[in-house]
Amino acid sequence: MDMKPPPAEELRLVDLELSRLDARRAELLARRAWLLGVLRSPGGTQAPPFPVAGPARETSPRGAQNALLTLGGTLLAIAALAFTLVSWGSMGIAGRAAVLFAVTSAALAAPAALLRRGLASTAEAVGALGLVLTVLDAYALHRVALPGTDGVGYAAAASAVLAGLWTGYGGLLRRLRPPFPAAVAAAQLPLPLGAVAAGGSPAVVAWAAVLTAAADVLLLGRPAGAAVRVTAAASAGVLAAGALLTGGLLSLTDPWTGAALLLGCAALGLYGARTVRPAATALSAVAGLAAVAAVGGPARDALPAGWTVPVYVVCGLALAALWRPVPAARIPAAVRAGFGLAGGGVAALGVVWALPPAVTGLLGPAVRSAGVWSGAHAEPVLGGYPATAALVLLLGAGAAATAGRLWGRWGATVLGWALLMALPVCLGLPYGAGLAVRLVATAGALAVAVRPGALTRGLPEPEPVPAPVAGAGRPEGAWGASWTAGAAAAPVAPVTPEALLSRTGLVAGLAAAGSAVLLGLDARGATFAVLGVLLGLCAAAARFGAGAVREASAAAAVLAAAGLMGAGAAAAGLAPAAAGLLLLLVPAGTAVLAVRVRSAAAESAGAVVGAVGLALTVPRPAVLALALALGGVIAAATALRPERRAASWLAGALFLGAAWVRLAVWGVTVPEAYTLPVTVPALVVGFLRRRRDPAASSWSAYGPGLAVTLVPGLVAVWSDPYGTRPLLLGAGALAVTLLGARFRLQAPLVLGGAALVLVGAHELAPYLVRLVGALPRWLPPAAAGLLLLAVGATYERRLREARRLRERLARMR
Repeated sequence: MDMKPPPAEELRLVDLELSRLDARRAELLARRAWLLGVLRSPGGTQAPPFPVAGPARETSPRGAQNALLTLGGTLLAIAALAFTLVSWGSMGIAGRAAVLFAVTSAALAAPAALLRRGLASTAEAVGALGLVLTVLDAYALHRVALPGTDGVGYAAAASAVLAGLWTGYGGLLRRLRPPFPAAVAAAQLPLPLGAVAAGGSPAVVAWAAVLTAAADVLLLGRPAGAAVRVTAAASAGVLAAGALLTGGLLSLTDPWTGAALLLGCAALGLYGARTVRPAATALSAVAGLAAVAAVGGPARDALPAGWTVPVYVVCGLALAALWRPVPAARIPAAVRAGFGLAGGGVAALGVVWALPPAVTGLLGPAVRSAGVWSGAHAEPVLGGYPATAALVLLLGAGAAATAGRLWGRWGATVLGWALLMALPVCLGLPYGAGLAVRLVATAGALAVAVRPGALTRGLPEPEPVPAPVAGAGRPEGAWGASWTAGAAAAPVAPVTPEALLSRTGLVAGLAAAGSAVLLGLDARGATFAVLGVLLGLCAAAARFGAGAVREASAAAAVLAAAGLMGAGAAAAGLAPAAAGLLLLLVPAGTAVLAVRVRSAAAESAGAVVGAVGLALTVPRPAVLALALALGGVIAAATALRPERRAASWLAGALFLGAAWVRLAVWGVTVPEAYTLPVTVPALVVGFLRRRRDPAASSWSAYGPGLAVTLVPGLVAVWSDPYGTRPLLLGAGALAVTLLGARFRLQAPLVLGGAALVLVGAHELAPYLVRLVGALPRWLPPAAAGLLLLAVGATYERRLREARRLRERLARMR
């Protein structure tokens, strides 16, 4: 096994060890000097100048040296600049020349001596100062000897001379690093500044920048130091960016001049991609964008304004076509990738420009200024988007379809659907044609959802995402153990191409269907036609689809059928309550069809339609009672299926609601008429439950059913002191109490006994009130005192009796 660390880590360790060796060497030299001093002294010893061992240094001696040299060189350069600009006028011409010449000569000559002594860092700092002084010499020469010379032209010439001088200086002292990068930086100025000095146009200046950048790229192809290569690359990037910006602006005002400049930039980018391999893709992409702008500019100028975006899209797609390998062209893979990115980006921007008409075609029918079936077709149309927007979508869909990848097929599906939605807006189609196009979009999208395999032929199968290797990169501790256990799971299954296209088609189809329905509400005949067509399309998709497509299409078919029912009721002039009864045919139909075709979504949609139908009948209680009863019949029929037994509870609730509403219509106010229909089934259900599960509590089996009747009856008894209600309620409570005692059931015994006591108290209350009024005033306190004495005397026995009663109740169910 190779135990060597990575190069970066090894380099860090080497630097650390070297710094430690430097520190140790300095300590040993200090110790040596002290020892020499001791030996040369006449006698005695002296303490060392500092301890041999000390704390670790935060920086190496070489780093501290470089920092000091850089700071010193900067300060000297600032001093020289201040001397040149501020103190220049206090000296004569000879003095000025002598000072600058002497200082510059000394600064340029000193590095040679320093290099011979091995002081490379000091030599570089002094050499950099000398280079700065040459710039000041050039400035001083212009101010003193050539004050009338054009400043820009003089700067161009001076930068060229300085670039040559610095190159020669670097050639003489090859161990000195600053001259060559400085020469490269100075060489960037002569051509652009010369073009400006000559009064050249922006195109001429940009061409000068392109030529200079080309020279930088040539330099990148030759062996040179890292500092030289970085300087040349940065300079080429800045100059090329300026030329590209100038070419782009010129393509808007002077297309042919801008095209020539952009083509030059494209050629430069391609040559840079060949020279600088790591950046080949990025440079090729920039070159591709420049080529698209160069070709599109003149074409855009020759065509009407509405064709601007399509022209650039066509150019971008033509460039993106080079993404595929062409044997005859022998284009490198990195360059082809850059072309694909550039062309695809241009096409994507064009598609984004063309999407607003599609959004308007989808959502426009929702903006309605008139009522339903008014005959007014006020579908908004976006201004500023010509028919060529549809052409852009068509081009994008065609290009995506030929990509041969899953994303291409998916993009072709989405863009094709968007094209159909945008056609009514872009072409200004009449009302009927707009409806037809939306229905075609719905049909096409649902066809993709049902049969996505037709679009995935020839696509490679997606590879499953491998599960993490057990133990690889796991954290320590218990959490790491659980992570390892989860890492041993099966590979993650990717989304298949068929599933992706199917979901996309389903969403697009339902969205187009909604748009068609909203637009169809403008006219009565269109409403019936659209809903009928959608019913057929969704039914077919539910018949031949699978999974989510089947369920969603079935639900949409149910809603379309409900829409037809509602539209028919509105066309016939039926009242809302009658329309609600008509809508109940939809859940009835789904319940019948569910026997042969099982679809939870369709049944849920039918239930929603049924709820809407019930809500429409609320204003007419008699019709509401009938609707609730019909709903109960539908729910009861649904509960006949084994997997829908829970619908029996809904059926019971609907039947009970129908009975209550009917009693309210008849003016029945007796509470037992409303509660007994609940109590009797609840007691029957409780009896069946205890028969199946004898351990079940009587409170859960019989408590709710008994409370539903006893509590409202007691409230009615106390609010109605006359009549036979107390007698009947007391008799019923007595029967419940006796049954509870007979079968040892806690809930009937407690509830029946409590009701019996309250009814008895209600009957005795008037007599007690009269008796209390007839007795002397002193008798109630005396009776209360005697009662307390009796209770206190028999307290222990009463507690034992209460415990026995509680134990007996606890033994009951």
